Amino acid sequence: MVKVPPEKQQHPCLFAERTILASPHQLATFLESSERRAFKQALYAVREEEAALDIVQDAMMKLAEKYGDRPAEEFPMLFQRILQNTIRDHFRRSKVRNLWTTALSVFSQDDDEQDPLDTLQSGQDQGNAKTPESELLQSRTLAVIENEIKKLPPRQREAFVMRYWEEMDVAETANAMGCSEGSVKTHCSRATHTLAAALAAMGISL
Repeated sequence: MVKVPPEKQQHPCLFAERTILASPHQLATFLESSERRAFKQALYAVREEEAALDIVQDAMMKLAEKYGDRPAEEFPMLFQRILQNTIRDHFRRSKVRNLWTTALSVFSQDDDEQDPLDTLQSGQDQGNAKTPESELLQSRTLAVIENEIKKLPPRQREAFVMRYWEEMDVAETANAMGCSEGSVKTHCSRATHTLAAALAAMGISL
């Protein structure tokens, strides 16, 4: 008879405490019961029905894809965390959209040592009313920017993403990149000039 080493033996009580994972039906039931409340929560935060609906759908998909097999009792906490993170991502993307669609014109200056983020203000601070046309322009502009970012030289792309997307300041970015603050400003300035030129070449005037 083969003996199992003591360190590999499981105490009988552990079997009684084994985690019971959720079934697909339990996940579907939870999502169905939470959808309306989540929509109201997102709508209160972003004040746009279409955006709120997208946020809730994204959050539900993330829960199903990443945590769908977790115990059912963990769903409420996990879903709330995902929902809040998705709302924050929405505001971050909106901030980037407004930043670019309202202030790209200042990037025509030829100062490679000036970080444009030092002089730009988010369009959210300007109180401009949104229209379907402006929303379409913002969406198109963001798509162009995201595509052009992929074409930037690695160091410019790295500096740009840290400053404009991760919202790190110049000192934090310089430390992360292992370069001087002046180099960060140069990389950001050149990146923004390139992106502004790409928008102009596509006929996107701001």
